[in-house]
This record gives sequence, structure tokens and C-alpha cells, in this order.
Amino acid sequence: MNTGSNLRTLVVEHNGPVANVWLNRPERRNAMNQEMLEELTQVFRQLETTYETRVIVLGGKGPTFCAGADRKDSPGLDRIMNGTGVSAREKNWLAELGPRALSAIEDCNAITIARLQGHAVGGGLLLAVACDFRIAAEGTQFWFPEVELGTPLDWRGVPRLMSEIGVSHAREMVLASARVDAHRAESMGLVNQAVPMEQLDSTVTTLVSRFLERQELALLLTKKQFRAYAARALMGDASQFDADLLISSLGSDTAKQSFGVHQNEAKGDAKAPDRKQRLAER
Repeated sequence: MNTGSNLRTLVVEHNGPVANVWLNRPERRNAMNQEMLEELTQVFRQLETTYETRVIVLGGKGPTFCAGADRKDSPGLDRIMNGTGVSAREKNWLAELGPRALSAIEDCNAITIARLQGHAVGGGLLLAVACDFRIAAEGTQFWFPEVELGTPLDWRGVPRLMSEIGVSHAREMVLASARVDAHRAESMGLVNQAVPMEQLDSTVTTLVSRFLERQELALLLTKKQFRAYAARALMGDASQFDADLLISSLGSDTAKQSFGVHQNEAKGDAKAPDRKQRLAER
């Protein structure tokens, strides 16, 4: 199946049993808009049934993996906040754009590896967390600015982080919006390895080769075991209401300043406050 045609925000490269999926908005530091999330969902669902693909490497073109949601073109945000005649169901569907993309990555039975450099912020960091393995270049910065911007971390990020790095570290990163570098991220379990930038590709290639040498069925069944136990841990998880939390929180003054003003600024109607200019893009 051709997963590379008609894509505007991604580049997909096939090399035998390996697929490289690149976030391709380097002029916006690969910040995510609605189109990118829809294309990520599409591509990973297609790769799920591209059975010759055994390993998928998710990376970002340019110096940054992903700066988070594009605050000048945030996924679905304009219609959620400003759309007239937008039904509750449509708002909920738009608020679920991120969770659908993450689920497509998590549910893919190929081994997934995130190749990280520069910054992995907010929802962009959650894309990496959805992968099975994460390799980061030294100097990469990780953080969740959502609380600073006046919204909770949605996209079911809290239970995902609790599962991957533990409750204490998750609180530090989400509630305190702590910024951590690659080596601290490695010690927390947020990334598997932190390596010099010049060794990033070779380290990823070595890891890919390791999986290609393994018996495919054993990898598949073991990955499904991890997925099943993770799902069991999330039974009764309230994050299914994250979309509703997001819609509600966007009514706060801070969230309107963080996101709504940027929507107007993109149209030439307003200038964002200086304090918000200093905050990293989500």
C-alpha cells in the first residue's frame, strides 16, 4: 500500500521492512495542525496492514522533532472556540484528533521507534511516548507547557505518562511543567537512550537491526502482551473525558490568551501578550 502519496505534512520512506515517517513542517518546528494529526492517523493505520513493514521510525525533519500543537493553527481549535453552529459532537470529534493519532501509533503491531532531537513538547512529546522505544540526541528538551497555557494535559497523556515514567515524575512534568534534558529524560525512563547528535541515526539503525533479527511472531505476541497489560491498568480511566475537559478549559481567560489571541493574530486582528510570546509553543 502506498502510504506516501498526497501527504502534505508528512514524508514516508520505505526501505524494505523499515518505514521512516517524518513530520515535515520544519518551518513551524514540526508543530502539529489538524492536517498533520489526520495524516498521522491515516499513515499508521495503513502501515498496520502493510505487513512487510516490521519497524517504523518516527522522526522530525529539521532541527526539532516536534514543538507541540501549532498555536497559530491549532488542531480544530478555531472551530471549537470560535465556530458558530458547531455541534457538541463535532467539537468532541475535533478534540479527539490527538487521541486518535496516538491510538493509531500505539495500536500498530510493527515495532515503533521515536527518533528525537531539538525539542519534543506537549502533544509532540506524547507522539513519542506512544512509540515503543525512544532514542534522543543530547541537548533535546522535553516538557509539557499545557498547565502554563491554562489547559490540562489532555490526549490521555496523564495515564500514559504515569505508566511510562511513574506518578512522581509525571506530576513533575505535567503539574510543574518541568523542562528536562535528554539525560534526565533517560534517567526518568522517558527515553531509552540519550546519545550525541552525531550518533543518533546509527543508534536508531542498530536498534532497528536488532528487531529485524528477531522472530516476528515472538515480537508481535510480546508487544500485544504489553499493550494488553497497559490497557488493563487503564480500566476505568477517566481520560476518556479528556476531550470534554479540553473544551471546558478553553473557556478560561488564560487559555483564551494563550490560544484564542493567537488565532486572531494569525488573521491580523490582535497581538499576543509579551508573556505568551515567551512561552514555548505547545
